[in-house]
Amino acid sequence: MIVEKSGEWLIMMSNTSKQLKDSHKKSISESLINSLGGFPIAYGLGIIILPLSTGWIQSDPLIANIAITSAYAGVSFVRSYFLRRIFEQHGIDDNFIRIGIKVIQKIIPRRN
Repeated sequence: MIVEKSGEWLIMMSNTSKQLKDSHKKSISESLINSLGGFPIAYGLGIIILPLSTGWIQSDPLIANIAITSAYAGVSFVRSYFLRRIFEQHGIDDNFIRIGIKVIQKIIPRRN
């Protein structure tokens, strides 16, 4: 497979089906963590934003809904960006279940 990276051509000789499978596992892990992390953040944001905007929603519902949706989308973008950076920084290429098992094994010492 030939790939262009920063104006340079790189030739990658590997099993693309294996890379694709690993990429799917990584994507699922990132999506799972993003969704699980997004729920409490969105819940907290709702507790803050919705009570503050009750009067505004009644007086100008279109602009209020656009502003509230923009706030949620902005926070979601920032959360996704930072989670992706954390995945890349720590080189997390494994899936979420294996990472959880490894963490549990480190926490709980094995009994012989």
